[in-house]
Amino acid sequence: MFSFPTEASWRTSSYTQQQNCVEVADAPGLSAVRDTKNRGHGHLAFESPGWRAFVEGVRTQG
Repeated sequence: MFSFPTEASWRTSSYTQQQNCVEVADAPGLSAVRDTKNRGHGHLAFESPGWRAFVEGVRTQG
């Protein structure tokens, strides 16, 4: 389990139309993702290299 800073700056994709998506935030060595509709339910944090590999895989695999 990773400790993630509470003051992190969260962002959504420019493709998000009605906030029905996820938000992502970065911290040193970590990236986190959370549901825009359920922000209070917490987040999932990943080591940054793993998160980048996941995002790249989604982009290339469609």
